[in-house]
Amino acid sequence: VQLQASGGGWVQTGGSLRLSCAASGSIFRIIVMGWYRQSPGNQRELVAVITSAGGTNYADSVKGRFTISRDNAKNTVELQMNSLNAEDTAVYYCNVGANVDKQAWKDGRATTYWGKGTQVTVSS
Repeated sequence: VQLQASGGGWVQTGGSLRLSCAASGSIFRIIVMGWYRQSPGNQRELVAVITSAGGTNYADSVKGRFTISRDNAKNTVELQMNSLNAEDTAVYYCNVGANVDKQAWKDGRATTYWGKGTQVTVSS
């Protein structure tokens, strides 16, 4: 399974960026897709996740500014980021939790996959 992320870059404070991530490869069922981020000296933290049913969870720091969405048919997830500030500067990682085959789905076994990360830099 490969995760290809795109959309990072530099933006001024108050600006917007949209991140996209596409999952490809042998996947029976994707359970959850999401985004995490890591800034220098800090641990990787959850930004937002979305389930196959459309349920979402956001970090408190991004609620009201970021919106996560997914296309189940295309195995893609997007993160619309508005009102960006310097604290949002980080490497953003796409994350997928999936059942790799039917047996894994029956057994309730999920495998986690990470993308390589895309840099988001916000400055004035």
